[in-house]
Amino acid sequence: MPASVAVPAHDALRCETFTITELADEFALTTRAIRFYEDQGLLAPQRRGTRRLYTPRERVRLKLILRGKRLGMSLAEIAEILDLYAAGKSERSQLEKLLETLSRRRAIIEQQREDIDVVLAEIAALEKDCRKRLKRGAGGA
Repeated sequence: MPASVAVPAHDALRCETFTITELADEFALTTRAIRFYEDQGLLAPQRRGTRRLYTPRERVRLKLILRGKRLGMSLAEIAEILDLYAAGKSERSQLEKLLETLSRRRAIIEQQREDIDVVLAEIAALEKDCRKRLKRGAGGA
């Protein structure tokens, strides 16, 4: 989720703010989900009375949160990466942290794939056995 993942140039130039409904519609989320990310400290909209107003920066953060979730990252991992950017640390430390997080996630997914392959092989063997038994006439009425 490097900073270069930011919004397209025409959107980055946009100085206006977004309402929670606009962001919810754009990212196909509920307003409740966006408020949850606020409660978790991942988003910090401006307030005008009771209205939440999101800057382009908050819009990019929401986009990065959703990317992290799609990759299977926890909210704590996402927060840690977002905090690195907010702290203005070097891009090197940001990239190293992201690579570490992605490496852990890859290992988990590869293990899940191995587990799925084992289960699929077991299912295939059981199906083969059932078909063989049916051909021999077992399990008839």
